[in-house]
Amino acid sequence: GYLAQKFAEYTYKCPRVASLILCNTFTDTAVFNNHESAAIFWMLPALVLKRMIMGNFGSEKVDPEMVDAIDFMVERLESLPQAELASRLTLNCLRGYVEAHKLADIPVTIIDVFDEYALSNAVREELYKCYPRAKLAHLKSGGNFPFLSRCAEVNLHLQIHLRQFDGTDLESSDRPLIN
Repeated sequence: GYLAQKFAEYTYKCPRVASLILCNTFTDTAVFNNHESAAIFWMLPALVLKRMIMGNFGSEKVDPEMVDAIDFMVERLESLPQAELASRLTLNCLRGYVEAHKLADIPVTIIDVFDEYALSNAVREELYKCYPRAKLAHLKSGGNFPFLSRCAEVNLHLQIHLRQFDGTDLESSDRPLIN
């Protein structure tokens, strides 16, 4: 979500992003409080980096769909090489924030969960402040990966968000792009 916002911000003068759907994301890397340690990620072994990330997944009791989502993400995490892990962690820890005022004309939907996830309520509130005109889609639960554990509900909100583009140049088409 952070990277999508930064891309939209970076290209706002020559728009490449028609809308944003944000889920469990942040607008400022200050929430990680690791700015000084970002350079060290490149020297740490992959096993240490994986443990750092997996510490955010939580071990509280959750329903089977959330367990499956966590298992899937752990499996995907295991497949990442050290350089990619270090790169992702560095992105989160370098000083940066989204200049949301540059995205004021972009339709935004924020998909949010009411249960616990890795980011704090303060981060959630900051996201809401940055996008005061955003449509809010609340899910009763979903944890860190609602797009996996509650995919039917998330897909419904995606469809609702995309309806605003029906009948426009941005409408998706079933036609192949190349004949």
